[in-house]
Amino acid sequence: MPTIRKYVKPTSLTWLASALPILAGLFIAFEPVHHLADWVKAVSRTFGDASPYLLINAGLAGIGLRAAVRP
Repeated sequence: MPTIRKYVKPTSLTWLASALPILAGLFIAFEPVHHLADWVKAVSRTFGDASPYLLINAGLAGIGLRAAVRP
């Protein structure tokens, strides 16, 4: 069973590039909670108006692929 260290590598540029869409997707998805609509609009447009689900899934796929390619 793989450990969490295989997936979490904060010093890796690939990991950071995959974590950013996850964080952005979570920020957009939780707009009804934090009520920062203008910020959500800006972040959403930064990522091409992609849905938060797409951003979260793309980030998770990037982290998974990164772990599969470089153990």
